[in-house]
Amino acid sequence: MIRDLGRVDMVGAEAIGQPGQRRFRIFVLVRAISVAIWMEKEQLHTLSIALDRILAQLSEGQILRVEAQADPLPPPEGAPANFPAKPDFEFQVGQLRISYDERRDLLILIGVPLEILLEPGQEPQLILREDDGLSFRFTIEQAHHLSSMITVLVNSGRPVCPLCHTPLDGGPHACVKQNGHRELAQILEDEIEGTEDEE
Repeated sequence: MIRDLGRVDMVGAEAIGQPGQRRFRIFVLVRAISVAIWMEKEQLHTLSIALDRILAQLSEGQILRVEAQADPLPPPEGAPANFPAKPDFEFQVGQLRISYDERRDLLILIGVPLEILLEPGQEPQLILREDDGLSFRFTIEQAHHLSSMITVLVNSGRPVCPLCHTPLDGGPHACVKQNGHRELAQILEDEIEGTEDEE
């Protein structure tokens, strides 16, 4: 059963480590509850695109995605100093779902953990832990800020493939958009008509 944490006090994204070896996460504070959702760089980028698509629809084109700008990007912000080193909830994401609560005028993000089971002599098993999923709500302004933070993070590291947004290391690149490979994690964008969630 998905656990609803309610409306966030803060949501952001950060990269930990050096370019080429960075790990990416979304960090969330809801009252005294802290959450860290780890994901791959391309998954984070896909989330940013999905957020921007929703924001453009909700604002009737007033909030549009910035793909390039002449001025240099600001340095990544990262998590604030008061974010705990060991969050209350922390997991590798297997699936993200985005929807819009029209009644409250809030976006809803649901994260479902991915568990990888390694048995000797067998292929790794990937399990979505639906019962351990978390959801939280945030404003349009917070969503816009989150997307901007992600854009800074993605553009501050290695260059990415323009088709699949996978980091390029200078060597041969097997593009997932051209070879039919599917990503392990999914980001699902619900219809924007709005949801009526129970209190």
